[in-house]
Amino acid sequence: MKKKILFFIPSIEEGGVEKNLYLISDYFIKKKLSVEVITCNFDKKRFFNKKIKIIGSKSNFLVNKSRLIKNIICIFYLFVNLLKNNKNTLVFSFQANSAAALISKLTFTRIISRSNSSPSGWTGGFLKRLIYRLSLTLSNNIIVNSKEFKRELTEINIKSNLIYNLNSQKKIKKKLKFFENYKGLKILNIGRLTSQKDQITLIKSLNILRLKKIDFRCCIIGRGVLMKNLKKEILKYKLKKKAILLGYKKEAENYIHTSNLFVLTSRYEGLPNVLIEAQKYNVPIISTNCPTGPKEILLNGKLGDLFEVGDYKKLADKIISFYKKKTKLRKKSLLAKNYFFRFDPNLNSLKYKKLIDKT
Repeated sequence: MKKKILFFIPSIEEGGVEKNLYLISDYFIKKKLSVEVITCNFDKKRFFNKKIKIIGSKSNFLVNKSRLIKNIICIFYLFVNLLKNNKNTLVFSFQANSAAALISKLTFTRIISRSNSSPSGWTGGFLKRLIYRLSLTLSNNIIVNSKEFKRELTEINIKSNLIYNLNSQKKIKKKLKFFENYKGLKILNIGRLTSQKDQITLIKSLNILRLKKIDFRCCIIGRGVLMKNLKKEILKYKLKKKAILLGYKKEAENYIHTSNLFVLTSRYEGLPNVLIEAQKYNVPIISTNCPTGPKEILLNGKLGDLFEVGDYKKLADKIISFYKKKTKLRKKSLLAKNYFFRFDPNLNSLKYKKLIDKT
């Protein structure tokens, strides 16, 4: 009987997690595996290989609902699906790992959990820590995407498998009107507008640039719960003509080439795809040294500059330094192409296939 891989991802959004899902699932189809996906985002079907079966609600009503609602609905679909037939089935969880792991155990099904963000984001309370640990201890195998991430789990006696993010080699370039024909410093940030991504640190640093009379424009691409708050901060610091919240852009990676500096301000990550994408387009990078991923992608500062989480003054200093003398950081960005093989989609997809065979 043909092996079946059942991906569990209740809410398909627009980040690096989803890009990895599309590439991995497509690779499995090419390797003659049966692939199904449980999700509440049937609208994302077009991004998957046509041979992949999408399980879950087809209603557009659920597309923009909260993750919690989507999780509950998809947990039901997972339970019913595994009760009907779990022979030669392996669950591959990308979200709500603890619930997926519990359902898999109850139905005697093996499961691989892919953990996407550093434990640092889950240690805010006893219940969060308990849920996080449950999702890992109930899984047959765990995948993490950075060495630092793997070390953090080792410290709490949990074994994991390191597989770097997959990144397509394809480059597509689209115009960004805000930067078009502008000759000054063009700063770009891409990410959900949430406390994790911490764009407030970027906006505070931009205020210092304004006061220092630096010639710049900054574009933040993304949507999220902090949109209104960030708009208020932009107005407070008199940055209306200098900074723009562009909202959601389909395949935002395609706009990276329009900038001449990419800034990441996250409080924690797994292995941020946007940094890998910035490297692909040879754009200089300044990033927080957050757990986990940036330091690893940037080889501890060899391929880009790092600053401590929340330190907007240091960020401003680094941007000003780049503005005055671009040579050093540009050399780092050009050097990155020599290490881009780490994120080769075929190399890392093969690692996924070997782990599946083992599990």
